[in-house]
Amino acid sequence: METENNSFLMEEPLGKLMGKYAIPCIISLLVGALYNIVDQIFIANAVYLGSYGNAANTVVFPLTVIALAIAVMAGDGCCAFVSLSLGRNKPEDASKSMGNSILLTILFSLILCVIYLMFSSQIIAMFGGTVNEETFYHSKEYFFWISLGIPFYMFGQAMNPVIRADGSPQFAMMSTLMGAGLNKRVKDLFTKLLTAEACVGVVALIIVELFPRQLIGIFGAANESVL
Repeated sequence: METENNSFLMEEPLGKLMGKYAIPCIISLLVGALYNIVDQIFIANAVYLGSYGNAANTVVFPLTVIALAIAVMAGDGCCAFVSLSLGRNKPEDASKSMGNSILLTILFSLILCVIYLMFSSQIIAMFGGTVNEETFYHSKEYFFWISLGIPFYMFGQAMNPVIRADGSPQFAMMSTLMGAGLNKRVKDLFTKLLTAEACVGVVALIIVELFPRQLIGIFGAANESVL
């Protein structure tokens, strides 16, 4: 591991470091918060979905927040430990923490994916998706595709803060921005091409936009000093 990559953390003034880390982090959080808003806008403008599509999105959204919470637990916990380890000049501990975070995220994401797929009807009913037949149909279809994308989503969310802690806040921000940009492009494409089974289209494009973010995250992690 090359500690020179983050040696600037010991040399630059605290105020400059705060700006270098805080601004990309704030931008990433704002862009991340826009994802569900953008989804709702596109769904509302799909004439074949309308209010039922928005209702399905609303039912499923809390279930993605559960996945996000677990990913943040693993990612931010690792982020804090990596920062402490690098500050103590113990890069080996930081590397071990990185590996544990990856394994934990993969394990929890697969377990959550299986639970979501096995008990989708019961979970949707618990969150109010049985208010009418149309809402339940779209919610179940939407939830199925979201569940398939959970492992990729959780991995990207967990690795983002780790890359930031290792000295690359701009890289972490750019991965989020690229995902958001591709998200909009794919939504535009699917909205024009699909006229039926809209929930499949809407969720498929969400899953499609996740893959580049995972590639970016893996590439970034492999080239940063934590590994």
